[in-house]
Amino acid sequence: MTRDFLYNEIAKGIGSQITNGVLKPGDKLPSVRILCKEHQISMNTAKRVFMELEAQSLIESKPQSGYFVSQRSYLKLPLPEVSQPSSVAKDVEPNELIDKVYAHMGSRELTLFSIAVPSGDLLPLAKLKKEIIYATRALREGGAEYEPLQGNVKLRRMIAARSLSWGGSLHEDDLVTTNGAINAISLCLMALGKPGDTIAMESPCYSGTLQLAINLGFKVLELPTHPVTGLEIEALKAVIHKIDICLLVPNFNTPLGSCMPDDHKKEVVELLSRHQIPLIEDDIYGDLYFGTQRPKCCKSFDKEGNVLWCSSVSKNLAPGYRVGWVAPGKYKEKLLKLKLIHTISSPSVVQEAVANFLKRGKYDHHLRQLRRTLQDNYQNYVDAIIQYFPEGTKISRPLGGLALWVEFSKEIDTIRLYDLAIKQGISISPGRMFTLQDQYENCIRLCIGLTWSDELKFKLKQLGSLAGMIA
Repeated sequence: MTRDFLYNEIAKGIGSQITNGVLKPGDKLPSVRILCKEHQISMNTAKRVFMELEAQSLIESKPQSGYFVSQRSYLKLPLPEVSQPSSVAKDVEPNELIDKVYAHMGSRELTLFSIAVPSGDLLPLAKLKKEIIYATRALREGGAEYEPLQGNVKLRRMIAARSLSWGGSLHEDDLVTTNGAINAISLCLMALGKPGDTIAMESPCYSGTLQLAINLGFKVLELPTHPVTGLEIEALKAVIHKIDICLLVPNFNTPLGSCMPDDHKKEVVELLSRHQIPLIEDDIYGDLYFGTQRPKCCKSFDKEGNVLWCSSVSKNLAPGYRVGWVAPGKYKEKLLKLKLIHTISSPSVVQEAVANFLKRGKYDHHLRQLRRTLQDNYQNYVDAIIQYFPEGTKISRPLGGLALWVEFSKEIDTIRLYDLAIKQGISISPGRMFTLQDQYENCIRLCIGLTWSDELKFKLKQLGSLAGMIA
């Protein structure tokens, strides 16, 4: 095991004990010297462990005293339990509710806690506009021609180079560009299965993915999921004989924000490979980590081309550009045929613009700022929830991404809460959107990608008051 991998694994182990409540706020951690002795590591490696935990706001140092579990307020709120969905696959979606919530997408009159994208003022819009102009000038025929079927070569080359940051070793020829991540997932599903097949997913799960699967004729088997560590592997093992495809969001999924530990990812990849079940990995939030280290992907452990890795810039750079991609492994030819049938080509100008944005280092600079903002937002949301939401409220503890999962007491119906909140100019995502089953009626997902302000804090106060009214 390399030194870099080792320090990260030790940090994740301690971090998991903190987020799961094994280590409490104020608890003292072992000293650097003790950590060296326990794990047989160098002083520098031990210091990197503490630096990583500090970067995630999980611990804090006190001069002359050592390191302590942070007193951050989010550790004071209870954590939701592991989800317990039915073991029966479902194929009926909550259409009416989803349509009602997404009817307000793009509205400027509402506070959109319901839409999981960053606010426009958190995005480098002026720089992106310049890149669009440069791309139009640089491309032959101003970008009016079709791209190659696999997509912009420069963009695929940049994505392949960036895969090194999460333990991948992709080549530009391994990638196919798409019109956003949901288009990539759609192509994957069509390439892998047929109507009537069963897909295993985390529960709760992104409503758009559920809608896509059902509308393609699949059945969805929702699996128990831990709010911190993600999919429960034992639950997957128990139903492995029932499923045809697995679709997971291992890094900061929505709505829970959970992140699977690397050893869990490796185990899942090996398990599915043994049973010849393909894994579609949606890594759309992977670049939005709060610490210093980007989490690995399931694709990092794929030796047989069984993992189809999907992502895009829709959640961190330009939602409306619809620039996505997939590394489809051994299913590449099937997927290319489907892309030819369904989309022919991806938009030339926006792909070129995003490729240049990545190549010039602007993307990494933007991500560093955005990650800091999201982490600060998370803390601000939690402070407001502690102050204004009803007693007994539970929250998830994401270490990245855009989602915060809030669980109220059982008597609070969040569909009713939505109806009351919308009259106050507030849009939320009721928990029932994220499942095909009768569950999560007392939960909501909040997007933490909005620009923090006194007005936003007031909206959270209003939301808490409304929840208290119907408790």
